[in-house]
Amino acid sequence: MRFDDLDTRLRVYETAYDFCVPLEQYIVVRLDGRGFTKLTKDTWKFEAPFDLRFRDLMVETTAHLMQCGFNVIYGYTQSDEISLLFHSSEDSFKRKTRKIISILAAEASAKFSLLHGNIATFDARTCILPNTKIVEDYFRWRHEDANRNALNAHCYWMLRNEGENIKKATHQVKGLSRQEKHDLLFSRDINFNELPSWQKRGTDLYWTNIEKTGFNPKNNQSTISTRRQLFKDYELPLGDNYSQFIQTQFLLGRNE
Repeated sequence: MRFDDLDTRLRVYETAYDFCVPLEQYIVVRLDGRGFTKLTKDTWKFEAPFDLRFRDLMVETTAHLMQCGFNVIYGYTQSDEISLLFHSSEDSFKRKTRKIISILAAEASAKFSLLHGNIATFDARTCILPNTKIVEDYFRWRHEDANRNALNAHCYWMLRNEGENIKKATHQVKGLSRQEKHDLLFSRDINFNELPSWQKRGTDLYWTNIEKTGFNPKNNQSTISTRRQLFKDYELPLGDNYSQFIQTQFLLGRNE
């Protein structure tokens, strides 16, 4: 059988279930580290509940994903997850989801592994969001999840460090209300509200324009140029202020 005949007959099986996101929909890709809960504590020996070295690995991986060929306008990372908001006009690979998630998962896995020196893998999923309010709510959801996880993690590891076993510490934290968790930490002289913001709210990355002063030797005059730079923000606003930040900075006017 001729190659052209085989190609025509069989390529349909490769593309039969391709899905392309309509231009009217917003694309957010979320990546998660595969098996990172065990790896970070048992294999890589990162400090619990939070480690600056791991935070920086995740931030640098996010920065890489925002510069690897897609028009990503906003990146958010907390714990072992990364969320990326695509510009509404992004049309790479005709917005084909299998291409987007396979490339980003591969890029994240490669970058993190190179930075850390150990093999690490990420999975990825596409969130197809219908309007700016849902996009805002998505990032508010991940933002609130970071806060909840941070509170639980500090309580859990405080109890573990006091000698409680995994089962007992997990059960004790699970049975507490939010205020009781704050009180538990405060009874050990830990004020949750005073802990580093990046632990409680995550870290975001976005593009900013900066002015740079130079010098033109031909006319002996200074020059000012504008350059696009990726900004890493470790002090995110809280609650409704964060939602407003997402809406005004990335969804109203800028992404239309």
